[in-house]
Formats: sequence, structure tokens, C-alpha cells
Amino acid sequence: MTLHDPKISDARPVIRALDEAAINRIAAGEVVERPASAVKELVENALDAGARRIAVDYAAGGKVLIRVTDDGCGMTAADLPLAVARHATSKIDGTDLLNIRSFGFRGEALASLGAVGRMVLTSRVEGGEGVTLTVAGGRMAAVRPAAAAQGTVVEVRDLFYATPARLKFLRTDRAEAGAIAEVVRRLAMAEPHVGFVLSEVAEGEAPRVIFRADPQNGDFFDALHGRLTRVLGADFTANALRIDVEREGLRLQGYAALPTYSRGSSVQQFVFVNGRPVLDRMLLGALRVAYFDFLSRDRHPAAVLNLICDPERVDVNVHPAKSEVRFREPEAARSLIITGLKTALSGAGHRASSTVADATLAAMRPEVRVYQMDRSWQGGASQGALGRSFAFQAPGFAEAPAARVEPVAEVEAGPLGAARAQVHENYIIAQTATGMVIVDQHAAHERLVYERLKRQMAETGVRAQALLIPEIVDLSASDAARLLEAAEDLARMGLVIEPFGGSAVAVREVPAILGTVSAAALLRDVLDELADLGQSGTVQARMDAILSRMACHGSIRSGRQMRAEEMNALLREMEATPHSGQCNHGRPTYVELKLADIERLFGRR
Repeated sequence: MTLHDPKISDARPVIRALDEAAINRIAAGEVVERPASAVKELVENALDAGARRIAVDYAAGGKVLIRVTDDGCGMTAADLPLAVARHATSKIDGTDLLNIRSFGFRGEALASLGAVGRMVLTSRVEGGEGVTLTVAGGRMAAVRPAAAAQGTVVEVRDLFYATPARLKFLRTDRAEAGAIAEVVRRLAMAEPHVGFVLSEVAEGEAPRVIFRADPQNGDFFDALHGRLTRVLGADFTANALRIDVEREGLRLQGYAALPTYSRGSSVQQFVFVNGRPVLDRMLLGALRVAYFDFLSRDRHPAAVLNLICDPERVDVNVHPAKSEVRFREPEAARSLIITGLKTALSGAGHRASSTVADATLAAMRPEVRVYQMDRSWQGGASQGALGRSFAFQAPGFAEAPAARVEPVAEVEAGPLGAARAQVHENYIIAQTATGMVIVDQHAAHERLVYERLKRQMAETGVRAQALLIPEIVDLSASDAARLLEAAEDLARMGLVIEPFGGSAVAVREVPAILGTVSAAALLRDVLDELADLGQSGTVQARMDAILSRMACHGSIRSGRQMRAEEMNALLREMEATPHSGQCNHGRPTYVELKLADIERLFGRR
């Protein structure tokens, strides 16, 4: 049976120009993928207009209503028809597409929204009259006078009513509302001096405020600190390090959290380029590499970083959504993030996340029934002594094993205090001026030994071990070329390769610390990382992993009794060693409890 192919026809296909409405609907498919895309475009327009307060209202996840109100410069009656025309913009003049200093520049957002929805623009410039314009399904009405405050209100109803097939691909109202909130939160972090209000509107009900961030005062870092406290929470800012590094004309600013404040996913990773929120694989990969030595594979760092550079060094005209960028010198941007974050983490010293102490205190609170003493029984006892609640434990408790208690001696104590006891032959109890510290002796010493081994390797270099018979690895032509381009960098890490005719590569030497290793497997791991990040740290990562294992075996074991001078020496070395607040796997090496928190546990405050 012969099947008819609809692409084959006896008639010659005719080339025709699409009408303007069809062109706008096709363009809208790239610019406005979902309600959150529309919100992003409209809020960015408001920011470009110099707005200081922006209100976003939505209904039914943005499918029924999206309204963005700003107090920016506004538009005149002559501006409105141009604003909704394709490729009409006030952001650029078209002579230089590499010098982009605004969020928007393509001039497609309003035209796309007017093509797929019912849009009403109402605006007024300072000292002018208010005007309004309606666009529905690509058809534009006449400009009319309207009452309006200075600024612009863009209202989009029935999004995608002109392209109903697109509606079938949208998610639930709740999911779309969540995407809108995420867009507003990201832009609020990008512009801490601007106020944002996000509200959900339901028929017959008062608007429900979903998110509110008032304008922050002060310099950039003060404003960003306040905004991040509002958006990400006080725990993040309390455990975040200030980042401000500059090199080769690039500047990195923002906040990065301590390794012990790691997350179970990458939901708290936000990267901006010149204030523009982006989802750039290379930049996020650099963030991951910077924390590689401090976190296990199932944990993710938290950071808010803004990379500032000359607009001509980055191309933001890669995709209509403007969420992807391309750097002229990508390696310089990647290197700045890695070195800047590692330097900041080193400067944090032995500091660990305050949330560790909070979790410890929560675990220590007894979950037993509490009985209130009868006031008539108290008689003449003071309210302070007997007016508190007491927790009674059931009989039959076992006697706790004795701990090794050190005599109270005058020790020159640092931030981690002076050792007072060792319990269960694994935990050191130290007394500080404001509380106490509990140290995991094995985890702490493991980190110290690891850092010592890394310093030794950096000073003496990586010893390479020559293979008796070079291992020949057959690769594709592109993979072989990519490896040979990185041969010089790999040689510095002890992996020496050279071409062997065709697309084969000969492995002459491997890092001695790796011992017996499959050169083919190692090269393929390196290739995967080169393809993903543009640079490979696989060899270095493997060596670091071996150093970590060596440190584990060479550190103080659990169950070993330590003398007072040994415990205090360990505390002093922790204070002097960077990254000693977490072990090689990202877990905390110590917990600090403030005296005030301990007293609250016992109801003394």
C-alpha cells in the first residue's frame, strides 16, 4: 500500500509573505512562553523606565490577568503606537548591538503580548496628560485620553486567547503562579533599591499579597543584604560571605554562603550579569567548582552573584528570552568566580554556619510531657525558683558513662575556647567566653591533615609517574583535538598526553598519587568535563579525593583519648586553618552554643 506524503505535491510551492498578525504570533512563541515570561518582560520594561516602585497583579496563574504598574518616566500619546510595534524600542538606536545597557532592547515584548492577548496600555509622563491604548489579537485601537498617575500600567487579559493551542501546554494555575513569583524574586534581588509588590487577584475578593519587598537604602551591599534577608531569609544573610573581587576588567559582587549552609538542591543559586538574571551553565558550573573541595556531591552551595563587565565583552542577544549570555573571554569570567569564592571561603577561617547551632538546640529540646506546678503547693517559695515548668522523666533511667573532665586551668583561649572535657572519646567540650563548643575530633583533624597535604602538594608540585608502556586511547577527531588543546594544563597536574596519529592519543605519564589507573577512563572523564565546563578539573579532583582519603586514615580516630594539651592544640590549629569549620565532606566539625541559648533550654530566661 502506498502512503501519501503530505510534503510531496505535484504543484510548485509558492513563497508568500506572512501577514503582520501571523508574524507577531510566531514571535510571541519565542518571547512569551508562559505567563511568567510576560511578567519578566513587563517588569524589565518598568525597570528600564526608571521605576522605583513596581506592582504586579495576576489572576489564575496569569492566564486571566497580568497587570504591571510602575512609577517610571511614562509614555506620550505619540509613543504608545510605536511601543506596541515590532522592533520599536527606546533602549538602542540599532548602531551597536554589543553595547547593551538595559534589560530590554529587542522591542518585541509588547507587540507579542498584543498579538496573543488583550492588552491595555495606560501611561502619563510628568507634566503631561494620561493616555491609553488597546491591542487585542494584534489589532490596535485608537489612542484615547485617560486618567492616570505618572508612570505606566500594562494590563494583559486572556493571555494566549488568540493562540488557544498554547494554553494546552500551560501548567496548573498554582505552578504558573509559582513561576511568576520566582521571576519577581529574581528581579527584586537584581534591583534592591526598587520596591516590588506581587499580589494575587480573585473576583470578589481583596488582592492577596504574595510577595513584598520595600526599597532598600544605603550602598549596594547594604541594600542587597537587606533585600536578600527579605527574599531568601535571615539564615542566608547571617551565614553568607560578602564577595567583592575585581580582575582583568571584570568585577564580581554579591554574597555566598558558608559550605555548612549548603542546600539539598540548587534552588538558592542566583547569577546575574550586569544586573540581568541569567541561567548560564558555565557560570553555575564555576560556582560548583569553587565549592567542590567543601561539599559532597549531593549538596549544593547557596549564592547570589553579580558579574559586572563592559557590555561589549558579553553578548546578551543570544536568545529572545535574554536568559542566556555569551562572553568574549569566558575563561576569565569562570576563573574570577572560582578564585573569588575560594578566597572568600579561605578568609572565613574556621567559621561554620549558625544554623548548625540552631539545629543542635532544636534536637536538644526534650519532647516529654511538662507538668505545671500547682501555685497553692509553692507556698512561700519565690516565683523565680518554683514558678517554672518542670519535665519529669520516667523511672528506670540508666547511669550515664563518665566523661574525662579536665581541670579548669588558665589557658590562653581563642574563639574556640579552652578544652574542658572529652566525652565518648570522640567529642571535645570547650568553654568560650560566651558559651561552649562541641568539636568532633576526628572530623576536625581530618580537615586539618587534608589542608596540610594540599599545601605540601602545592609547594612541591604534582609528581608524575611514567608508564612503562604508553597507553594508546582511540577517540573521535573532535575529542582528540579538545584534549590536545588542554594538554599543557593537564601536564601541570601530572597527566602527560601527546598525539599518536589519526585521532589516537598516547598517555605517557599519570599523576603518581592516583596509583594504578585506567588512562582511557580518566581521559573520558576529562573529556566530559571539558565539554561541560570548557576546562577540566577531573585530574585535580581525583588527586584531591585521594588526599582526602589519606587525611581520613592519618587523622585522630574516634575512640582515642586525648590529653588536655592535645585537645587545646587541636582547637588552636583549627582557628589558624582555613575551611576548618567543615570536614572534607561538608559536614560541620564543631557546634557552638551560646550561653543564653543554653539557659533558655533550662528555662532560665
